[in-house]
Amino acid sequence: MSSSTPPPQAAAAGANGSKKEEDTDPASAAPDGGQASISTKDEEDKSTTKNNKTSTNEDENTKSNTTSTEEEVKNTTSIKKEDATSIEDITATLGGVSIAPKKPSSEQLTAPSSIKNIAKMLASKKHQKVLVLTGAGVSCNAGIPDFRTPGTGLYDNLQKYNLPFPEAVFDLGFYARNPDPFVQLASELWPGLKHSPTITHSFIALLEKKGMLLRAYTQNIDMLDVLAGVSEERMIECHGHFRTASCISCSREFDGEECKRIIVEEKRAPSCKNCKGHVKPDIVFFGEGLPDRFHRLVKKDVREADLLIVMGTSLMVAPVCQIPDMVRRDCPRILFNRELVGSFCKGGMKSRRKSYENSERDIFHEGDCDDSIRLLCSLLGWEEELDEMNSSSRLG
Repeated sequence: MSSSTPPPQAAAAGANGSKKEEDTDPASAAPDGGQASISTKDEEDKSTTKNNKTSTNEDENTKSNTTSTEEEVKNTTSIKKEDATSIEDITATLGGVSIAPKKPSSEQLTAPSSIKNIAKMLASKKHQKVLVLTGAGVSCNAGIPDFRTPGTGLYDNLQKYNLPFPEAVFDLGFYARNPDPFVQLASELWPGLKHSPTITHSFIALLEKKGMLLRAYTQNIDMLDVLAGVSEERMIECHGHFRTASCISCSREFDGEECKRIIVEEKRAPSCKNCKGHVKPDIVFFGEGLPDRFHRLVKKDVREADLLIVMGTSLMVAPVCQIPDMVRRDCPRILFNRELVGSFCKGGMKSRRKSYENSERDIFHEGDCDDSIRLLCSLLGWEEELDEMNSSSRLG
């Protein structure tokens, strides 16, 4: 893996029983006159023999009908269980939450098969070690631009900083000579001041709450996952974060809150108390390696993961873009994105992957991440819980 990388901002049946006919004794039937007829002894014997045969036949018929009814119940139950694989019919629960609403909305009924398949996977309880990988696309609805979208991306809107090239704002050598452009940008984008977590960030926190999240790897430096409620233990911020700071010359630690105050309020780079060099937040610049924690956990996590969810990323920046190809071959891979990226493709990687349900293909759901996640949670019956978590994490 290459370790030098920029910091891109970077989901009871029953059967009718048969009714036994009432027994009728021919010897007790009354004629039109209403007087019971008297039989001779021979006639009585014949009648008794006939009645015994009738009773025996009826008992056999009753036994047969009972057996038939039991088979019907058994078969009907089996059919119901098979039908339950349809998302509209799922009635199991996950974490005490109903998998699907009793009265699906029109949006749920017309949902694409891709999102229904993802919902079934999450509802199955088979996937309790979900690995999540996110990029800048999950934060766009928070008002934070991505880096590379033509016209609106961050790299296309840095002219006011008079940079020799857009990426210079995150270049370690350039920062040593001229920290002002980064300081100005950081003062505008500092986490926790203007931007709140999106629905997608809250979904990751919800996975952790339900005990399903193995780890969330993000290429973003906005810290919105943590602000949404994902624990630092479950997070890998591949390109660093703003919580801590250090000197770019001697690596001496610097108080994170003091760094924030100086950059946001005074609009200048903090100075190291040890060597007087420039201090910056601990986000990864060009020329710096990824955090040790990334390298320590990534190989372990890709071996343990039983489901990979990739959201809002171009998968262009190494080494993080390699994670989807590092998971086990029997680990299903899901992509929520506006376009296919990386090794995801519409037929799956038949040359190297085997997947779930004997189908050699990844699942790709095209569209806006927040819209896709909301529909997924609606199918799972998680939407109310998702909204509550998102509302509680919003600023102001």
